[in-house]
Amino acid sequence: MKKFLSANEAVAHAAAQAGCVVASAYPGTPSTEILENIAKFKDTIKCEWAVNEKVAVETAIGASMAGARALTAMKHVGLNVAMDPLMTFTYVGPLGGFVLVSADDPGMHSSQNEQDNRNLAKFARALLLEPADSQEAYDMTVKAFELSEKFQVPVIIRLTTRTSHSSSMVELGDFKPAPHPLIPYVKNIQKNIPVPAFAPTQRLNAQKRTAAMEKMACTSKFNRVVKPSKGVKISAKAKGLGIVTSAVAYQYVKEIFPDCNILKLGWTNPLPKALVAKFAKSVKKLLVVEELDPFLEDQIKAMGIKVVEHKTELNMLELNADRLQNLRHEILKDVPRAKATSNFKSQVSELPRRPPVLCSGCGHRGVFYVLHKLGATVTGDIGCYTLGAFPPLNAMDSTICMGASIGNAAGMKKAGLKGRICAVLGDSTFFHSGMTGILSALYNGTPVTTIVLDNRITGMTGHQDNPGSGKTLDGNPAPVVEIDAIAKACGYKRVVTVSADDLAALEKTLAEAMDSNEPALVIAYAPCRIAAKLMKEGLCEVDETKCKACGACFKMGCPAMTRGKEIRKGFFQMKIDASLCAGCKQCSQVCKFGAIKRVR
Repeated sequence: MKKFLSANEAVAHAAAQAGCVVASAYPGTPSTEILENIAKFKDTIKCEWAVNEKVAVETAIGASMAGARALTAMKHVGLNVAMDPLMTFTYVGPLGGFVLVSADDPGMHSSQNEQDNRNLAKFARALLLEPADSQEAYDMTVKAFELSEKFQVPVIIRLTTRTSHSSSMVELGDFKPAPHPLIPYVKNIQKNIPVPAFAPTQRLNAQKRTAAMEKMACTSKFNRVVKPSKGVKISAKAKGLGIVTSAVAYQYVKEIFPDCNILKLGWTNPLPKALVAKFAKSVKKLLVVEELDPFLEDQIKAMGIKVVEHKTELNMLELNADRLQNLRHEILKDVPRAKATSNFKSQVSELPRRPPVLCSGCGHRGVFYVLHKLGATVTGDIGCYTLGAFPPLNAMDSTICMGASIGNAAGMKKAGLKGRICAVLGDSTFFHSGMTGILSALYNGTPVTTIVLDNRITGMTGHQDNPGSGKTLDGNPAPVVEIDAIAKACGYKRVVTVSADDLAALEKTLAEAMDSNEPALVIAYAPCRIAAKLMKEGLCEVDETKCKACGACFKMGCPAMTRGKEIRKGFFQMKIDASLCAGCKQCSQVCKFGAIKRVR
């Protein structure tokens, strides 16, 4: 049986084929589609969105400890949130197979950094597999459950944006999804409770396990020498050059260095040192090509093996064929430099970029418009609303990580920063890690105003449900968690809900909250117009006879607004693109001349 699948989809199919029983994750690009596709196998896999990555990993750990095969998935920065339970579970070890999929984002297509989570896999003493395409994503995920149970080790499957979202044909074999039989649970506190009395033995077991895994990695089918195909002309300069590579970097190496021997590594932690050493002896010169950090290269050098030094940048941003061609030009000098990207920086500078913008009718827009008007210092968070930082709204001062906005604002207050200060985060982020932030601010008596942009959906990653949406991943009804009730239960006295589309009420509410000198929580509510299918709820028009071309409406930054006719030099009347207008009426509220009205 064959299917055309992305690597994310292949992982989902592999989980079903391997008999995964429980899957838990938090959405984050480029990993989101993994759980969305696992949910299609709801007859065999119990699947759920967790409120954050730490809880997702803890849920999968619990399932594994009960003897079930379990999978959890997240983007690379999500693994930071989940490291606490993972680091200890490494000592405890799974009973049922435990697989964690980390989707890294070289080039930061949708992320705040491009950390290389191979380092975290080594740090956690986990077994690490790196697929180069969808077929390997499928094969490695199926095998990962088996390896996890064999060595009692967490297995990390590391994808990247390029593998997660690229599709190819996948041979699924005899595809018959069915839950794997549970391994009988037996109470064992020496194994499952890493208190100081037991942890030293667990630490020693982890070390012994690593040695056994390294030995098996040397003979794994995922690590193999790839020789030039028959008929490929081998240039004199390429003869004797061997390349060590892994993951998607292999695809670029195979294309640009088809005449070289390649050691393709798919099982990269622990590093199969004996295999690497044997390959190094078989070639005259050894080159290591990998995306992001020199994870393999540093370990190979530490083995005392000489590696070809080069100046072509490989450890920043996403690799591509042009950069590899420049590497070949530098080392072998038998091909010209790539003209399209003479250096890695031009990948960014030469390509046209779409300016980031909130959707037409987005309720977040009004909040940031008002905050800018009020002159507030705004600590932001991870979500669609990060776009409030850019012109013309210019209303955000910082973004660090999920839930950090509240602690950042509290720190600014404690440091003595003057003026209005507030924290802004979305409803899904509030459930993810904002609740502890508001509790800490209240407990410590820090008069921080927290604004929750409540659109009742996890917007940025593609409209996944959360505890406030009233539905679970599989579409079943769920209790609706009210944010104001949580704040009041924490002890907040000033809790206000206001429409994010009512600019006057927003301005009054936010000014009073920030000036109150007490902890406050403001819920600015407006449904995500795409998720709620309200994009064509209405249509606004401009009365050209009343429009004075003052430009006030353009400060909203709505993509439905375009320039009309120029009535005086540098001053244009505003037009509304009927195909984009969502009918929110925010623009009509900033027009002092009554030139904008809703016509439908």
